[in-house]
Parts: sequence; C-alpha cells; structure tokens
Amino acid sequence: MAADRRVGIAVDFSPSSKNALKWAVDNVIRKGDHLILVAVRPEGHYDEGDQIQLWEATGSPLIPLSEFCDPIIMKRYGVKPDPETLDIVTTAARQTQIEVLMKIYWGDPREKLCEAIDTIPLSCIIVGNRGLGTLKRAIMGSVSNYVVNNGSCPVTVVKHHV
Repeated sequence: MAADRRVGIAVDFSPSSKNALKWAVDNVIRKGDHLILVAVRPEGHYDEGDQIQLWEATGSPLIPLSEFCDPIIMKRYGVKPDPETLDIVTTAARQTQIEVLMKIYWGDPREKLCEAIDTIPLSCIIVGNRGLGTLKRAIMGSVSNYVVNNGSCPVTVVKHHV
C-alpha cells in the first residue's frame, strides 16, 4: 500500500471499538498514514436548524483531531468522544506522525461503514466485534459481518475479549 494510506476505524466509543482502535495503532498504523475514525450516529437526532441536516446524506466533513478533541465542536455533531479514545489517537498522532481525522455519518452503521469505504475512500477498515453469540447475531445482525461481506476494501475484525 502507498505511504498515504487511509486506514479507517469504526468507532462507537464502546469497549470493543476502543479495543479495535488500540489494535490498529499497535499493528497497522505507520508513519505517514491517515487514521480516519468513522462514527455512525442514529438518524434524526438533531435540533431544528442544526448543521447536521446539511450532512445527513453525505456525512460530515473530515474533522481534524484538534477539533474533535473540543467538546463544544463535537456537541454540534451529536458525538461525545470519551477521554480514553482521545488519549489513544492523540498519543498515536504524536508518536507515529500520522494525521488523525473523524468522519461522522447518520443512519444504519452497516450501510454507512460500507459507504465510507467508497466515499472517503479507505485503503482498509478495522471494526470491533462485540462477541455476540450465533442466535443474537442472527436476530440482531452483525455490523462487522455485514462490512466483511459487503465492503469493497480489506476489512479486519478485532474480537473483543472480555
């Protein structure tokens, strides 16, 4: 892959997505990469006249690390990154000399992650796995399984060990 790889990480700030983020930083990310956190929020959670309406169909613009560390800016997007995630990406940006960005979509995570692969575009994407059993996965559906089967780039699923 080229030196300007765009490595996507699906984040929802859950333990499994933080585990995937840590794994990516330790095993995939290298100097010169663009680490793009892809967050997907439920549809329709915004105030009248909010900027989110502008980006609902296409997702937010790419948000630089300095802005998504600012809680006031992130509140406008309806996202609240947790301190641990911010610490992981801030440390990685400083130590590995990478550019960290965030892109936020609104809608079904399965579809929006596949959309992100093509529209950003991503060289690869890393997703966490909540470790649902066979029955729950069949009933609820698995985001990681959907992205593996429908994504147009290499997909790595990082299992969450309890």
